[in-house]
Amino acid sequence: MKNLKLIILISTIVLSCEKPQEEIQEITSPAKNESAMPRLYTNEQGETFMSWVETPKEGMAQLYFSKLENGSWLAPQLIAEGDNWFVNWADFPSLIENQGHMAAHWLQKSDKGTFDYDVRVSMSADEGNSWENSFIPHKDSIAAEHGFVSMLPLKNKQTFVTWLDGRNTKTGEMSDHSGHGGGPMSLRAAIFDNEGNTVSEWELDDRVCDCCQTTAVETDSGITVIYRDRSENEIRDMSVVRLVDNEWTAPTPLKVELWEMPACPVNGPSASALGDHMAVAWFMAKGGTPEVKLAFSEDGGANFKDPIVVSQGNTSGRVSTTMLNDGTLLVSWLESQGDTAQIMLAKYDKTGALLKKTMVAQSSASRASGFPTLTSNGDDVYIAWTQTDIQKEIKTAKINL
Repeated sequence: MKNLKLIILISTIVLSCEKPQEEIQEITSPAKNESAMPRLYTNEQGETFMSWVETPKEGMAQLYFSKLENGSWLAPQLIAEGDNWFVNWADFPSLIENQGHMAAHWLQKSDKGTFDYDVRVSMSADEGNSWENSFIPHKDSIAAEHGFVSMLPLKNKQTFVTWLDGRNTKTGEMSDHSGHGGGPMSLRAAIFDNEGNTVSEWELDDRVCDCCQTTAVETDSGITVIYRDRSENEIRDMSVVRLVDNEWTAPTPLKVELWEMPACPVNGPSASALGDHMAVAWFMAKGGTPEVKLAFSEDGGANFKDPIVVSQGNTSGRVSTTMLNDGTLLVSWLESQGDTAQIMLAKYDKTGALLKKTMVAQSSASRASGFPTLTSNGDDVYIAWTQTDIQKEIKTAKINL
């Protein structure tokens, strides 16, 4: 009996010592005022950054960034501001960093039409302490919709930018010159040197979905871009294009799903890669059943395994992904119930086996809550999202899995 009591006492002490940390550890956000649209980015050195937009007064927008250091965000630094920006819940600015060289983008009105706006890119050569005058990556000079940008840092401090380009939406017999109803939206891309000069530019697909986010990764095999395509019969499946030996492949379906959708779902994919090991998450709702799906590739996106259903039924998509050093993949998405939403997180091993699924935070199902964003710093995982209780404010946290 005494031995049994001793065993129980020892077990209790051991369990108390091994009690795990809380899964979600909130980090005080550097954002002030009315803030939204956070984007997280981690460079090759494992340094994590966040960009976001603040609207201190009506009609004014400011793009800030901060760096995570010793578990806390440093004082925010202003990138750019303006009273003529196009601020949209689903088409968010972003920031990348490459050995002290930084690039940031935002959207700026170009004419009076609702969807007349340009992509603007600004670069910094001194770790964000000062920023060069912004430039427009697309050279069409047409007042039309341009946005849904993905950027990647390349060698020699070059920057890859891909975007949805509406230059053709202002042409054709059906055009009403509002930015919709003319020709199709296209997908374009370009590479710029560290001074913003165009090195190369391409049209990647001449007909794509109008307002879903794009995603891009650099694998050992080259650059891979994933986006929502759009056929003449309104099939809006995910498509893949790859830069191989300085040539772009023809658009190829990631998976033939034949989701017929008469309007843009405003719900793009998210991809992450480690070497040629790559994963893509996306939203679709064929037959009226919302789903989040995940597919893995071992050859840089040339071929994908059969998709995994991450969530089905109550999901509203808005996916984000990040990959750890061992190839483990994390994907986040929203589960909606009425006006509320849960930010969910799933962890998959390199083979695609589900390891864990958990709720990260409560949020809102409204558009104002935007798209949660994930990143990983080695084996540390961080998430940022927009809370919409009294006012819009950004929340950030470390996830312990």
